[in-house]
Amino acid sequence: MTTADLWLRSYHPTPDAAARLVCFPHAGGSASFYFPVSAALSPVADVVAVQYPGRQDRHTEKGIETVAELADRIAEVLRSNTSLPLTFFGHSMGAVLAFEVARRLERTGRAPAHVFASGRRAPSSHRPENVHQRDDDGVIAEMRKLSGTDPRILGDDEVLRMVLPAIRSDYTAIENYRADPGAQIGSPITVLVGDDDPRTTLDEARAWEPHTLGTFDMKIFSGGHFYLTDHAPDVIAILKAHFTS
Repeated sequence: MTTADLWLRSYHPTPDAAARLVCFPHAGGSASFYFPVSAALSPVADVVAVQYPGRQDRHTEKGIETVAELADRIAEVLRSNTSLPLTFFGHSMGAVLAFEVARRLERTGRAPAHVFASGRRAPSSHRPENVHQRDDDGVIAEMRKLSGTDPRILGDDEVLRMVLPAIRSDYTAIENYRADPGAQIGSPITVLVGDDDPRTTLDEARAWEPHTLGTFDMKIFSGGHFYLTDHAPDVIAILKAHFTS
């Protein structure tokens, strides 16, 4: 297995695609969260989803507890994996990772064409959070609150306890993340956010604008942190328009 095979999942390979969409999961999430996106966009883009250590087929690996290390590892894979133009989509923690990976690739001339940052406040907007310091029941309570975890996992205590270390690693990484002062990318940024997201206010979402030297756009949907579950067709339409316009 190559390093790329370890980190990237391609559910609907599109060898003739002219561009690639790289999808970054949320804290506690896995690559399969983006299976529907891959299915919908595979005719117009080669869609790959990042698989973080500690979950699904990587469940025996220890989770990575810093955004910097995750971004370094992912950037290294993407830098040599394809010559296709890249577009990033990240939700929640994945939005921050997309931004940090874009920064790293930009330094080597491989900047993504566009970054879609979903359900996450700007890198410069900090809130004190401590989910990673809670006991297991506290972490589980947070997962239930945000409604982004497969109910089958939440309903299976044995499986849930098995994946908790990886989930805690994700929360440790994102809750301890601090953006470099004045961090920016040249790629355009589009922010997508739910109007009732307890983790991201509209002002915190708009605060992404100073982080790009390119164009900035913001799209607001009804719903909470996982608004994109209810608005999947709309989100996919936005991505499809990006690749076909």
